[in-house]
Amino acid sequence: MSKGGLVLVPTPIGNLGDITLRALEVLKSATAVYAEDTRVTRKLFAHFGITTPLSAFHQHNEHQITSRLVEKMLAGDTIVLVSDAGTPGISDPAYLLVRESIRNDIKVECLPGPVALIPALVASGFPCDRFVFEGFLPHKKGRQKRLLALASEERTIVLYESPYRLRKLLEEVSNIFGPDREACVCRELSKLHETYHRGTVALLTEHFTKNEPKGEIVVVLAGKGAGKSTGEDLEE
Repeated sequence: MSKGGLVLVPTPIGNLGDITLRALEVLKSATAVYAEDTRVTRKLFAHFGITTPLSAFHQHNEHQITSRLVEKMLAGDTIVLVSDAGTPGISDPAYLLVRESIRNDIKVECLPGPVALIPALVASGFPCDRFVFEGFLPHKKGRQKRLLALASEERTIVLYESPYRLRKLLEEVSNIFGPDREACVCRELSKLHETYHRGTVALLTEHFTKNEPKGEIVVVLAGKGAGKSTGEDLEE
């Protein structure tokens, strides 16, 4: 029995021009593509004239269909997986399917491409040779424990956060890390209204209390004992 494979394809986090030629080639030539939200991916497909059939693969069905997809790959199919934006598996579904593919000796390939954490990290002005990526913190259980552990982290810290919880996160960081910890709040990366807000968490908390945050957000925190970034920049 021949074996197929799993190909993870990153998609743009905002600007559709960021998709790679290789990603387009894989998406157009695939027999089928599994997407986190087929409605979102259909917009991408329509923009680039891709007509490959789409099926859903997301956090609510991945446990139910992973074994079926593994069987397909063992029978010779190649499965292409995308998330709504960025690289599958980075705060998006994919890990379970990747793990089971490896356990069954199925080839796994991840194309290089868009991911929000890297441009945010580099543009923050904080050291980016060594960093910690935490993704989304738990909403309730374990949240304070995770923050307390991160407070002594000397490497730059990268977090994802919803605009609805950003002010809460900044207040928590101010209380646990100290109000003078430097941070950079990155909004709408690669999109028309991309902005970077730099300063202490105390100043950032004040800013976003007066100015309601919107859009996709990445928060970059200076590690303990790190120097300042490029200075304060809290203008809209």
